[in-house]
Amino acid sequence: MNETPEKPAAAKKAVTKKATAKKAVAKKAAPAAGQAPARTTAAKKTAAKTATAKTAAKKTATKTAAKKTAAKKTPARKPESRVAMVRRARRINRELAELYPYAHPELDFTNPFELLVATVLSAQTTDLRVNQTTPRLFAVCPTPEDMAAVDPERLEELIRPTGFFRAKAKSLLGLSAALRDRFGGEVPGRLEDLVTLPGVGRKTANVVLGNAFGVPGITVDTHFGRLARRFGWTTAEDAEKVEADVAGIFPKSEWTMLSHRVVFHGRRVCHSRKPACGACAIAPLCPAYGEGETDPEKAKKLLKYELGGQPGQRLKPPADYPGQPAPPMAPPAAAS
Repeated sequence: MNETPEKPAAAKKAVTKKATAKKAVAKKAAPAAGQAPARTTAAKKTAAKTATAKTAAKKTATKTAAKKTAAKKTPARKPESRVAMVRRARRINRELAELYPYAHPELDFTNPFELLVATVLSAQTTDLRVNQTTPRLFAVCPTPEDMAAVDPERLEELIRPTGFFRAKAKSLLGLSAALRDRFGGEVPGRLEDLVTLPGVGRKTANVVLGNAFGVPGITVDTHFGRLARRFGWTTAEDAEKVEADVAGIFPKSEWTMLSHRVVFHGRRVCHSRKPACGACAIAPLCPAYGEGETDPEKAKKLLKYELGGQPGQRLKPPADYPGQPAPPMAPPAAAS
């Protein structure tokens, strides 16, 4: 019998090495038990990212389309001439006069000194809070001489409910002393004199002049400034610039009552955060219509004071005021 010659040892080793190498490659390539192949996992992640990007792109496209549709529905307002703006502004004033024939200063007072003090106290608080505070104050300090002589701590305690009572007490003591020493205990009837008093600026001076002396003035508080900009009467933020811009639109005889009407509307209808556009009598004349709630029923719920069936700010309102007087301040709780 012929015998097959054996392979040399070197050849056997080479075959063994090749087999081992093939097994190693196969082992690396094969995924672990229960695991997806690495390439498949990466592909899935990439596909998920692509899908997310496509979804985001679709949402963006939808929003853009909605904006374009809204822009088509709401035609751009044509630039308004100065003459047209003045006519519209004066018509707004007439409409507000019909809406608020009873417009008035919403601070309780019986003389110029009381109005001056109440206006100083009204900074950074409501007229209601001032009206609830001043009865006790004027019972103790009815005149400038009395207020200038009162103990500072006693004065601070009397006006504490209005906030910032230390700064306000300092202003009241200073203006009372100035009235006593420089003006014979009387409130002056000129703007240039009033603004020299501690704590008295143009706004306070115009309130006193217009309502205690019958001198026309525009009172630019936060409500007036906000509505003047919404109505397109001015773009200014500075109170004095707003006053100058509005003064150029209306005759001087209208300034004081215009101030009351605009402030009334700002407090009752044209609120800062959510105007009641759907319940606004001058909506057709307002360039800012749509900034607030336009649904009539929802807007009606936003109305305040007498328009919303709620008490006003004055404890002693004028006789023609159609709303309810404000309640006095509740007495402090008794110590237990």
